[in-house]
Amino acid sequence: MAAAQMTAAASSSVFLPSFEGLKSSTIKVSSASFRMGGGLTLRSTRGLVVKAATTVAPKYTTLKPLGDRVLIKIKAAEEKSAGGILLPSTAQTKPQGGEVVAVGEGRTVGQNKVDISVKTGTPVVYSKYAGTEVEFNGTNHLLLKEDDIVGILETDDVKDLKPLNDRVLIKVTEAELTTAGGLLLTQASKEKPSIGTVIAVGPGPLDEEGKRKELTVSLGNTVLYSKYVGNDFKGSDGSEYIALRASDVMAVLS
Repeated sequence: MAAAQMTAAASSSVFLPSFEGLKSSTIKVSSASFRMGGGLTLRSTRGLVVKAATTVAPKYTTLKPLGDRVLIKIKAAEEKSAGGILLPSTAQTKPQGGEVVAVGEGRTVGQNKVDISVKTGTPVVYSKYAGTEVEFNGTNHLLLKEDDIVGILETDDVKDLKPLNDRVLIKVTEAELTTAGGLLLTQASKEKPSIGTVIAVGPGPLDEEGKRKELTVSLGNTVLYSKYVGNDFKGSDGSEYIALRASDVMAVLS
């Protein structure tokens, strides 16, 4: 069978359409070669540049969120480990926190107007992969809905997180060190626990009239929660924590 070959130019760029006030994102690939039929050959991926954030032109000096949206100045990623070791870019922790710099006018629920519950200057933690990244005034920001904010964190320790809306903060139970038969488990074979103790709760979600509804879990409850949900954190004492919605709690254990 004849081989099919596709070879990219030594240096090529793809530009997305530009809009008023917004610079186009650029994806650049240099010296890439693909061969089909006789196997896949990749000569080089040098020069691969992906810029996902939308860049606001310098002529615009203010950015006002609409509705229940919030603009957050993203906290810089950690460049060093706790022991002072310089981290490579691939190992740097992706930040999930920042400072609120602008808020929308709120939203209407039922017949009531509901204001944004966080104020400018408030340090917050937000959901992973939420919102739209915006480069504004030379700084990375995130534009997201208020409901994507997990909670307020005024210290450097996640155990002090104050959950918002229907979220709860859980201290995760440590993984079992041995099997039921007494065999010592290796780190790789330890089952990730889905059980923990509730250490903080939010004020509850809004009902159809804009009033807060009480959560079904309380402080001190030992709970079983769904896997692969929420935001995972490690506290200053090395303990594991998770912040998730109360609806992701499946049962209370006693």
